[in-house]
Amino acid sequence: MSDRKRVAILISGGGSNMLALVRDMSGDHPCRPVLVASNDPGAGGLGRAAELGILTAAVDHKPFGRDREAFEAALSERLEAAAPDIICLAGFMRILTPGFIARWQGRMLNIHPSLLPKYRGLNTHARAIEAGDAEHGVSVHEVTAELDGGPVLGQARVPVRPGDTPDDLAARVLEQEHRLYPLVLRRFASGDRTPILL
Repeated sequence: MSDRKRVAILISGGGSNMLALVRDMSGDHPCRPVLVASNDPGAGGLGRAAELGILTAAVDHKPFGRDREAFEAALSERLEAAAPDIICLAGFMRILTPGFIARWQGRMLNIHPSLLPKYRGLNTHARAIEAGDAEHGVSVHEVTAELDGGPVLGQARVPVRPGDTPDDLAARVLEQEHRLYPLVLRRFASGDRTPILL
């Protein structure tokens, strides 16, 4: 494993994108998962990762209140112990401070359910429908101090259909998320930042 990149994945929920990444990291893949961590001890993805034999960690953000730096210091301890080369945010619902981002700059990826730079932040599916967009999708980008603002490394598009609800659209986008994120990670780990467009 010594020649393979070590990947830590941060989640807040069920971890479907985490599972897509982990399942792809086998065979000739240039990466291997070394840690799945969450800010929610009850996140379903932690159990799913543990069943696959991956080290897990939970750092509950609630006891830290508004002290994001203290929460991130506790999270960083777990990350440093796992010594990842790359961190993948996969449905990690905490906004990270510039200090944390600087520590991992150039080695941290995020997946966001919109065609960035459109619809940074939350409620992207509803916003795309309300805007009357003909297409919507998902982006994988490098994490920078600007929220959802780092260089885009991949995008996948889906049509917005008449009568779509946000849930309808979210389900179609999620299918593309599971395709796109593993492809981008594989390319990123080999040092290629050319965007992938699906």
